[in-house]
Amino acid sequence: MILDVRSSHLLREVMKNPNISSKELEKKYQLSRRQIGYSFEKINIWLKSKNIPAIERTNNGYFLIDKSLKSRISLDEDFRFRYENLSELSKMQRVNMILLMLLSKNEELSLAHFTSELKVSKNTVMDDLKKVKKIADDSGLEFRYSRKHGYLIEGKEFNIRKLLISTIDKILKMDQGTERVRRIAQLSDEEIMEFRRKIEQVEKSLNLKFTDEKIEIMPYILILILRRIRQGMQIGSFYINYKEISDTKEYLATEEILHDFKDVPEEERLFITLHLLTTNVHWSEGLTEETIPNLVQALDEMLVLFEKNTCIFLKDRDQLLRKLLLHMKPAYYRIKYHLTEANDMYEMVSQDFKELHHLVKKSIQPLIDLIGCDIPESEVVYLTMLIGGWLTRQGENISKRMKAVVVCPKGVSISRLMFSTLRELFPEFIFLDSLSIREFQEYSMDYDIVFAPVFLETKKKFFLVNSFLGYEEKKRLRKQVMLELYGYVPNELNIEDILEIVEKHCVIKDRKNLSKQLLEYINQNQTAEFSYDLNTKNPNLYELITPSMITLRHSVNSWEEAIELASQPLLKSNSITKHYIEAMIQRCHYDPYIVIGPNTAIPHAAPDEGVNEISMSLLRLRKGVTFAADYSIQLVIIIAALDKDRHLRALTQLMRLVRNDQDRQQMINAKSVYEIHEIIKKYAVDQ
Repeated sequence: MILDVRSSHLLREVMKNPNISSKELEKKYQLSRRQIGYSFEKINIWLKSKNIPAIERTNNGYFLIDKSLKSRISLDEDFRFRYENLSELSKMQRVNMILLMLLSKNEELSLAHFTSELKVSKNTVMDDLKKVKKIADDSGLEFRYSRKHGYLIEGKEFNIRKLLISTIDKILKMDQGTERVRRIAQLSDEEIMEFRRKIEQVEKSLNLKFTDEKIEIMPYILILILRRIRQGMQIGSFYINYKEISDTKEYLATEEILHDFKDVPEEERLFITLHLLTTNVHWSEGLTEETIPNLVQALDEMLVLFEKNTCIFLKDRDQLLRKLLLHMKPAYYRIKYHLTEANDMYEMVSQDFKELHHLVKKSIQPLIDLIGCDIPESEVVYLTMLIGGWLTRQGENISKRMKAVVVCPKGVSISRLMFSTLRELFPEFIFLDSLSIREFQEYSMDYDIVFAPVFLETKKKFFLVNSFLGYEEKKRLRKQVMLELYGYVPNELNIEDILEIVEKHCVIKDRKNLSKQLLEYINQNQTAEFSYDLNTKNPNLYELITPSMITLRHSVNSWEEAIELASQPLLKSNSITKHYIEAMIQRCHYDPYIVIGPNTAIPHAAPDEGVNEISMSLLRLRKGVTFAADYSIQLVIIIAALDKDRHLRALTQLMRLVRNDQDRQQMINAKSVYEIHEIIKKYAVDQ
């Protein structure tokens, strides 16, 4: 990483004059407080890459510099600044300035305009224009030259607005960015101050405060949008939920901003409202769940998934929820209406929070379901930073936790079962992923431990485990792993046993929360062993495969017919749809791992392919049907799962049953559905 011009000069300044304040830096270099903060974020990332302590800033705006900094960096020899001249512009800075000239112009632009503004040769500008064209193409726009109109960018106005907003933001982050934007766009101090006052009035109307960064950029955006409207470049109709936007306080604020501007079309009012809705805030008085229905619930479900994925229990969840809500309200509209821009925080996240970022991404499905589309990487980065800051506050450090992966070549269901079982058995580890062998060979995340039912070549700690673990196997595996990693076998603790002792002497008002807090306390000792059944509320196999869910037949003509016949009880009870049966048949063409043991297959598909409720059914055939060309199957068990976990208890019991040759053969020879059900009931007690 190489420091940019501004960051280089600021670092040199504070090293020469450690007593200088932020205010003095702002005045000397004509920078805003936001620009100073942005540069010192970059400086600290650069220092960290060289294992040098970061520069801290006090509440009074002074800098705390480690004593070793000067001795470890020589300004004259070892430390080389990339640029010596603040006025020198990089290629991308020139490109962004050209873009702003094109998007804010009041006159026809020629090559001479660009060379005059940028103070570079025509050849340099011609090369820069190639990059301008590439950016325009990527934005769905056309960059061209006309003898009559000069250089111009044309296309869908919505896309032009997005490019305009992101370009203004990038130039404002440059040295003397404010002056550059004002000069290029030909903006007066008076009109900027007028819109600044309007925005401050909006803050009062909405009972919120925008971030400093947004306060700085918003006047320029609003002025240039209104300029384009006056020039006849109006946005026209675009996909938007009119009621969702027009019913907000931000819409009323837009009306206030546009009070002195006549004949602004409704679509433009909605666009400006959308801009206010997508603007980051750092405080809001009126932020409630009603602002965006079900947003709080989706965030809460996300945190539940995160806690489950990491085995970390978040403290002061309500405060964290509010912090996330404050961020996600504008993010909701940015994501939904495709207004998200890439941010430069990803580099820092990928270096320092790579595993955390990965785990946050695995937990955001509730937000995806609410918004109705994928969440861009740059938005997930912000969530990672918020949650990472919260974990740091409560003393958690994911980077110091043991990280494990599970590698299983035996198909999705068995892989998930292994992953769930091992995550429950080792709650002090962070389980990153369940992988196929091919995925494992290409896996880029950092990990410490590998669990697999087959031998693998790896330099990390490797443990060979069975795909299905019984009670005694779990105990042996845990002792083996702990002995190898920590050098001794820890004592075994059982949450339920502890609760039974407590109940003998006290009245427990909230057993669930007490269990959770005890688990959290015990988990602080990373080497303590305990068992905690996360599946206590999940149904047993016999509760799902009841006599009414069992079908007996002598034979069928094909495995497709076997699946359709086995599914009929679930279809009749409305537990699945016809689409689920079609999806199972389709999967069987490429997933041979539905065969889980001698004479036994478990066809299944994804929960979103037609599952209404968690359910299972069984077809017993006297004469086997051929599956995947190599297997003769007599027991076909349909699995309809609503999620990744609730069916795992029943699946574990089924695996034990299938491995018992005697009981499996008795089911094949059984004369009634009740006889089969009695065999299944034997496996209700976990072993």
